Amino acid sequence: MAPELFKSIRRIHIQTNRLARDILAGLYRSAFKGRGMEFEEVREYQPGDDIRSIDWPVTSRMNHPYVKLFREERELTVMLLVDVSCSTRFGSLEELKSELIAEIGAVLAFSAIKNNDKVGLILFTTEVELYIPPSGSVRHVLRVIRELLAFKGKHKGTDIGKALAFLGHVQSKQCVCFLLSDFICPDYSHEAAVLATHHDLIAISITDPRETAFPRMQLAVLEDLESGKVDLFDTSDAAFQHSLSEASENRIRQQKQLMDSLGAGFIDIRADKPYVPVLRKFFKLRSVYPK
Repeated sequence: MAPELFKSIRRIHIQTNRLARDILAGLYRSAFKGRGMEFEEVREYQPGDDIRSIDWPVTSRMNHPYVKLFREERELTVMLLVDVSCSTRFGSLEELKSELIAEIGAVLAFSAIKNNDKVGLILFTTEVELYIPPSGSVRHVLRVIRELLAFKGKHKGTDIGKALAFLGHVQSKQCVCFLLSDFICPDYSHEAAVLATHHDLIAISITDPRETAFPRMQLAVLEDLESGKVDLFDTSDAAFQHSLSEASENRIRQQKQLMDSLGAGFIDIRADKPYVPVLRKFFKLRSVYPK
């Protein structure tokens, strides 16, 4: 392993582990409760028990009221569905969008295993590039972090629909799916609708500030990182600035509207602002208004 990569993994391990432990652990637990109830045992009815829990077959056999006891199915499966297309390798600040995505993914992974949940990973471009089945160990999460930081996709573009369809095939048990992307992509609403009927889908949108407001530099040559197309733009032109801002904000607004229509979650992360308060707010709302 390259020394630079080792240092990055260690830094993210220390930083995100602390965030997951000290700041987000309780909120995560409250936001993502067990996905059902599992029968545990029967016992004699006691004053105050809900009569709806009476086990009538056992009661009739014993000539005395008995109730069913259930326990919450606590263990969850969390899948990180991460966009590693070329557009995520852009960044106008200290870190690229891909690095911010890796950091947020690490926070979610550590939050999950501290809650005894399993974590899996799917990295995608226009194809599914890597699939790591769910597991719950710290060593496993460190592997997830390593892949988030170091993996380079073979393809440049983005196909979220194909990644969602793949998850639907490999994950039969209900899971919490965090979809991390900049959402510069073709329509994927059909696949999202299918997945959201069975899984808990949460989209996390990552936006760099230069995608909503570009410096006025007069003429500039800009390249689309996914298509490779190069164009000359007058960045001081008001129409260019307006068009850029509108396109980016519309994309974010459309993603939120889609998730709202599916009963899914949406988290809007801006790279020039701290992401922890945004995650905290989302977890708090989810604990009050669960899916």
